[in-house]
Amino acid sequence: MVFHLSGPFTARDMFSTLSPDALRNLFESQSDEALTVFIFDLTDVPYMDSMGLGMIVNQHVRCQAKGLRMVVAGVNPRVQQLFKLTKVDTFILMVATVEKAEAS
Repeated sequence: MVFHLSGPFTARDMFSTLSPDALRNLFESQSDEALTVFIFDLTDVPYMDSMGLGMIVNQHVRCQAKGLRMVVAGVNPRVQQLFKLTKVDTFILMVATVEKAEAS
């Protein structure tokens, strides 16, 4: 399952059209039975705030609880800096491209 995110991943941007619960439900609505990996493609995400980071971390925790893998692909330097600063890069696998995520 690949979630391609585009634009700023911030509370203001993500919740302008969806409520926090609706966005969370979007991630959780996928049937886990046939899934082995969730991929978040951040190639087109120029930056994110703590709310966006929190959504990624929450999905990671959900995946772990269900025995699924989660990979983040295409992280630009600015977002990568946020991941490093918060040490999220130590427990969420990050790869350069979606293709590499699918192969990992």
